[in-house]
Amino acid sequence: MSERSVAALIVEQLEKAGVHHCYGIVGDTLNDITDAMSRSTVDWVHVRHEEVAGFAAGAEALMTDRLTACAGSCGPGGLHFINGLFESHRNRAPVILLASQISRELLGNDFPQEVDFLSIYRNCSVFCEQILTADQAPAVIRRACQAALTQRGVAVVVIPVDISKAKTEAVTQTIWHPHPQLLPNPDELDIIAALLNQGKRITLYAGAGCEGAHDALVTLAEKLNAPIVNTSRGKDFVEYNNPFSVGMTGIFGCEAGFEAIKQCDVLLLLGADFAWSQFYPDNATIIQIDQEATHLGRRHPIAFGAVGRITDTLAALLPRIHQHSDDRFLHTILHLREKSVHRRLKEEQRATGQPIHPQYLVSLLNRYAEQDALFTADGGSAMVWLLRHIDSLGTRRTLTSLLHGTMANAMPQAIGLQVAFPQRQVIALCGDGGLSMLLGDLFTLMQEALPIKLVVINNGSLNFVELEQKIEGLLDHYTKLKNDNFAKVAGAIGLYSQKVIEAETLEQAVIRFLAHPGPALLDVHTHPNELVMPPEVSLKQLTDTALYAAKAVFHGRLSDVAQLVGSEISQKLGK
Repeated sequence: MSERSVAALIVEQLEKAGVHHCYGIVGDTLNDITDAMSRSTVDWVHVRHEEVAGFAAGAEALMTDRLTACAGSCGPGGLHFINGLFESHRNRAPVILLASQISRELLGNDFPQEVDFLSIYRNCSVFCEQILTADQAPAVIRRACQAALTQRGVAVVVIPVDISKAKTEAVTQTIWHPHPQLLPNPDELDIIAALLNQGKRITLYAGAGCEGAHDALVTLAEKLNAPIVNTSRGKDFVEYNNPFSVGMTGIFGCEAGFEAIKQCDVLLLLGADFAWSQFYPDNATIIQIDQEATHLGRRHPIAFGAVGRITDTLAALLPRIHQHSDDRFLHTILHLREKSVHRRLKEEQRATGQPIHPQYLVSLLNRYAEQDALFTADGGSAMVWLLRHIDSLGTRRTLTSLLHGTMANAMPQAIGLQVAFPQRQVIALCGDGGLSMLLGDLFTLMQEALPIKLVVINNGSLNFVELEQKIEGLLDHYTKLKNDNFAKVAGAIGLYSQKVIEAETLEQAVIRFLAHPGPALLDVHTHPNELVMPPEVSLKQLTDTALYAAKAVFHGRLSDVAQLVGSEISQKLGK
């Protein structure tokens, strides 16, 4: 049996696991692995910051359901992945990190660039081990790949450089990725059916676990005369071609979604793990079905919980459900939904003046983007406008940082999506603060020839943080950003770019921008006081916002108060 390097064996093992791309930055302790990769079918994607590699790999892995790799050198190179990998792990994306390390004989002596990767990455991974001997390499890589694929998360393999260089006669191992059926037992299904059949005002709350269950979900709602509320992560799988869909609840949601949950007497949670307990019903029978037993009842007390994949479970549950005849609750909620849609359309039609209303901007993207476009959005207000004003259509996909809550994810995730889907249009809604954080990877768009469309919602502030401060009755501190012209920066790098400050010119600018064949950036100066309002405004929020206004006046910031009063909040709080 012929010998070869462990580095070559590792790359061959990744090929067997179905890895198409590896994102990262080359470096000394990684050189043997990248050299082996250059002769393989795994394509290297050269980013400018390892954090971007973590985000990009996670986006590809999540949307393709395919193991995706990233790799970095020892010390600082390996550390830079941490935020991108926390995001990927919380999204349950099957990613493997190859964290190269200094030689084993130098470990434990505070050698330059020595970092204990195992203690750091165990907090954001389903597998985290170091290869100790050359012959151990295939088993460790196999276990890492299988853990990432079957447990849905990040696997980290630490590889000392002397191990990478070592020779071995070991052979690669088969990667197993089974897809078992998963559903409650018959007795549990009977209990769930009985609770639903007895209910009068039933609401279905559908989360990301409803992927692939759209038609069965609609059939269940039709039988129960039940409105369907979706979580933000369930948007793509629920809202399209769905006469029972009434939107979201929570701060990003609408009145219809809020009331559908608050007024129901039975709430069925389907693959939903919505974290904010104040938005759950006060006096309802709550049933929860989830793939993870640990999720049952962890957000709010429930009456009954069962483990099951939603597609499998609904197929077994539907024959047990009786047809409900009373549709009064459903029509009450659908009437509220009509009001919410009318309000959304009114917001989207504010097409004059400056600064530009972000709802109008995103409505234009929704209108002119391709039917199967892929959208990303930075955390903060960009995320809200994406969720509220982009229609999924059943063919589009949306991705934003809903679990990790970071603010610089849109462009890096767009890189991963464009690499994975080179023929599809990829649009990133970037906050001006978020894009600034990882601005250097604009060069990656040019280097890798990625025709990503970056839209900068440029409101001159860390807008979501500023709004949080005002709603809490605080003066806004340290949130202002001075970034007048991202278009000039992008143009200098080689991207097609344009700055837009007037709403009257925006539509044609969006059309030209989306039609450009290569990477492009549209710098849109939007209203800094466009508030993200929850479906229910509390008395405390009213009081605290008034307190902010009083403080601002006392500190000589009368113009800020005038802008706030002139914004949408004055209309919504006064309704």
